[in-house]
Amino acid sequence: MLTIYKTDDSVIRKLSSYEDGAWVNLAHPSKEELTKVSERFEIELDDLASALDEEETSRLSLENGYTLILVDIPAPEVRHQKKMYTTLPLGIILKQNVIITVCREETPVIAPFLTGKIKDFSTKKKMRFVYQILLRASMLYQSYLRAIDQKRVEIEGRASASMEYNRGAEDIIELHELESTLVYFMTSLKANSTVIDRFKRYKRIEQYPEDMELLDDVLIEYKQAIEMSQIYRDIVDGARDLLSAIADSRLNNAMKYLTSITVVMTIPTIISGIYGMNVSGKWMPFAETAHGFSIVCGIIVLVCLVTLVFLRKKKML
Repeated sequence: MLTIYKTDDSVIRKLSSYEDGAWVNLAHPSKEELTKVSERFEIELDDLASALDEEETSRLSLENGYTLILVDIPAPEVRHQKKMYTTLPLGIILKQNVIITVCREETPVIAPFLTGKIKDFSTKKKMRFVYQILLRASMLYQSYLRAIDQKRVEIEGRASASMEYNRGAEDIIELHELESTLVYFMTSLKANSTVIDRFKRYKRIEQYPEDMELLDDVLIEYKQAIEMSQIYRDIVDGARDLLSAIADSRLNNAMKYLTSITVVMTIPTIISGIYGMNVSGKWMPFAETAHGFSIVCGIIVLVCLVTLVFLRKKKML
């Protein structure tokens, strides 16, 4: 979808045609829309479409007549019927009188700008706009990181309570997915941080003194997000190991219990097997004794009870 916006006196409005100082937003654009923007602003079509490739990495490229900025932004997604998080490439192209953003879907990073919720937002101040987008992305990264940690706390809470082994396996899988998300986040954050560092080194990128403080804030927020992702990843990794150990312990306890029951049930089998041998009855104990069958059954029960008490003392039951 192709939409054009422009701010006047901090109020954003939608345009029907291009104007100087406008913002062209491409969210899940069609090939025709990409071609239209490419021809109108003399931008390479491959550069416009690069943000639609999920394998693209963050980079800053100074092209002939425009600057291409590619960064990874966080976004929620549904994975295995559960809310998870991922990263998406966002392309930002700076021309002389226009700024263009490209993403393969509508994201919560861009949404607040469309509704005018961002303070001091102006489509005419291109670099400030870029820094505000990056700052918004870093804040979302941190918000999603806290949500991931909250999920980890919930899983650990279930681990401390009584739960079936199958549920424990599901939690281990969920922790693995959280850890994978944290790896993606950390990789994207480090790549974005590298791109942001280059803003200060490239003289071709027009910088304004009043925006440098905002740029410093962006760098600080990204460093904090990188530290958070590293800490949470270590914690999630420890929680996954803990959950695996608990599941293994419960499985071992179940096997120990079943083994003890098997030992007890073997006693009647052994005695009845002995009495079932084809030998002379006069040599079998209690064979010719009144109520011999009841006596043998009583002995079996007694031996089983003694065995149960022994196993109980040894904490086998």
